[in-house]
Amino acid sequence: MSDETDDTNTDTGDGFRSGFVTFVGRPNVGKSSLVNAICGRKISIVSDKPQTTRHRIMGVHTQSNSQIVFVDTPGLHKAVTALGQRVNATALDSVGRNSGDVDVTALVLDATQPFGKGDRWVAERLDMPNSIVIVNKIDRAPQDKVLAMLTASSELGAREYFPVSARTKDGLDGLIDHLVSTLPYGPRFFPEGEVSDLPEERWVAELVREQLLAATRDELPYSIATQVVEWEWPRIRVDIIVERESQKGMVIGKGGLILKRAGEAARKQLPEGAFLELRVKVDKDWQRRPERVERLGY
Repeated sequence: MSDETDDTNTDTGDGFRSGFVTFVGRPNVGKSSLVNAICGRKISIVSDKPQTTRHRIMGVHTQSNSQIVFVDTPGLHKAVTALGQRVNATALDSVGRNSGDVDVTALVLDATQPFGKGDRWVAERLDMPNSIVIVNKIDRAPQDKVLAMLTASSELGAREYFPVSARTKDGLDGLIDHLVSTLPYGPRFFPEGEVSDLPEERWVAELVREQLLAATRDELPYSIATQVVEWEWPRIRVDIIVERESQKGMVIGKGGLILKRAGEAARKQLPEGAFLELRVKVDKDWQRRPERVERLGY
């Protein structure tokens, strides 16, 4: 993984298409799962907890005749903290109305949920006549519910509608074919074999946070941040930041069990030989303090 794109490789031959496609939507509609499924590996961490994605992350899908750079954005929501405001700003800065770098904006909806005010709120911030709608999770919803979502969302006046499943990959080939056909002719933005712009340090920190999201209580995930503070291969040290002293025990678990399991699960996804050291620290009310949110990289 790299935090830099390669804009020097412009000799792609006639007919090569390339561009940027941004996924935007409410929390937990499956934007990250879609990027992972299309790119063929984990680019973004996934969880059933809101605010799982906090950064703008790029996933790269390259074929012989095209390269699509998918931009995975945080879920848009009603922000009540400095972290929430920063997360929303990150997502809005990545959509077509605010960014000239985006070729296609895709509003992602959840087929298992009714079309509601939150979806409309997101749509109002997009240029819908020039956007597409992706109805995700069709494998988890009965056909009548999928049709209801497609019918309800038709009021948005999007350019195209695509029912898909990130889990089964149903509908993804048609989506990719359409996206390629709409992209301009252009260069490869990323070298062959590169699938993300995420720096390795942030990737490891996100892996640790993913495991903690799966293991901790519902109210705690919002308060957890992770940061690599030391990288001397094969030794990697990650700080886990929480907001209160009482939360420290929740993350560590009885006899250190939760912390141990999170470390083991994250290490399995790293190259062989990696040594992962986890340390839990308290930074009081960090997500409500803009300067701390910024210092933690959000």
